[in-house]
Amino acid sequence: MRVVVGLLLLLLGLCGSGAQGEAGGLGEVAEINKNTDPKDPAEESTEQTTEQTTCDIWTELRALRDMVVELNVHVELLQRENSVQATELTSLGTRLTATESKTSDLEKENAVQATELVSLESRLTSSESKTSDLEKENADLQTRLSSSESRIDQLERENAEKPKVAFYTGLTDAGNLGPYNTDTTLKYSKVFTNIGNAYNPSTGFFTAPVKGVYNLQLTVFGYSAGYTAVYVYKNNQRIMYNLERVDNDGVHEYFTKSLVLELTAGDVIRLVLPSGRSIYDDYGNFSTFSGSLLFTL
Repeated sequence: MRVVVGLLLLLLGLCGSGAQGEAGGLGEVAEINKNTDPKDPAEESTEQTTEQTTCDIWTELRALRDMVVELNVHVELLQRENSVQATELTSLGTRLTATESKTSDLEKENAVQATELVSLESRLTSSESKTSDLEKENADLQTRLSSSESRIDQLERENAEKPKVAFYTGLTDAGNLGPYNTDTTLKYSKVFTNIGNAYNPSTGFFTAPVKGVYNLQLTVFGYSAGYTAVYVYKNNQRIMYNLERVDNDGVHEYFTKSLVLELTAGDVIRLVLPSGRSIYDDYGNFSTFSGSLLFTL
């Protein structure tokens, strides 16, 4: 563009010099001819044509000059625009570099996050597996618990249905009983416990309410000189006899016995004082009779 402008300026200068020389020469010739000879009409026409041509060239040169000026202005505008664009391009390059740096950092962060995500997924899988195992164990425990609860309910029902039998009695507060001329059923009148009401203090009888195994216990105390003794009867059958001699030396004698008997519902157990024997009891409860149901049959 600068070369074109230079050439146009050079051409303008050359044309201007030639036009001035030609104009001067023609003027001198015209002045001489004007003063010497009369002009031929053809020559006058030629001169007019030449002058017209010279004017046209100057007009074109002026137009070219104006174009060059416009081109210079346009070139300056382009240079300014290029400068602005260069500045913008530099700014864009800087921004692009920053963006690329941020992109690189983000890619690194994404790589780290991807690694952490893989680790978290692995831990999650492990946790899910453990959770599944715990759920299975919990289900097993729930099943076992349900079975245990069902068994407990069954035992509670059986226990509720099972008769409860237990009694504990003392003989008397009167002191010494006997000796008598005949065998005498002992009536333990001091009732401390009588669950199930299987013992009757009016008769001295313990009646088994259900078939089962029973544990019975008795304690006999002798105070007066002679013998203290007791019979144990099941229904009308004597199944135990115990005897202890009491000397007149101030030393009292007693014995304790325990029995485990299989009884049918309605069987009766009673204690009998043999004739000629004595037994002692008072508020100290030295002579007692007790029993309980171990289990049903």
